Amino acid sequence: MRSFSLSQQWILWGLSFLILLLLYFKFFHPPFLPPEQKIQEIAVEIEGEIHRPGIYLFHHPPTLRELVQKAGGFKESIRFAEEPSSETLPSGTRITIKKRSPDEITINIGRMEAYKLLVFSLPLDLNRVSPEDLSLIPGIGESLSQEIIAYRQKRRGFRSVEELKEVKGIGEAKFQSIKKYLTVE
Repeated sequence: MRSFSLSQQWILWGLSFLILLLLYFKFFHPPFLPPEQKIQEIAVEIEGEIHRPGIYLFHHPPTLRELVQKAGGFKESIRFAEEPSSETLPSGTRITIKKRSPDEITINIGRMEAYKLLVFSLPLDLNRVSPEDLSLIPGIGESLSQEIIAYRQKRRGFRSVEELKEVKGIGEAKFQSIKKYLTVE
């Protein structure tokens, strides 16, 4: 039986360590992506006359055709009367497909409910959100949501999220903790 010299043993240990390190980075370590290259998923909901209603995630803003295809297509053999727009759907969009007649459908485009938006870390519009939906945000209770709504009505809407600092009961610390949940569109 042949034994390895001390220098050969060091080389084998080094190679073993290198192989283990490569395996770790291959299978257990998340890829290194610069912040601007991180993949952001687009959440879009579809309901109504569709085979698989639900919320679908995309790595790019989808078109209506892509969403319908991912949801399994229409329940009945309905075709688009005209080529649908290639306009993309933003994250948080809700599409409702209703049947008006045997061969006619309507497609309504709206926004997902507040609790769904919050699950997907999508901000709520300060100028449209209800007091009940505001109360879903951590750090905003019933009384603070009423203060926000009263301020919105008095000022006829928010022009920026920073305006929240002028609402009674919202200091800098509270503002910093809730601003990521809100937007002004």
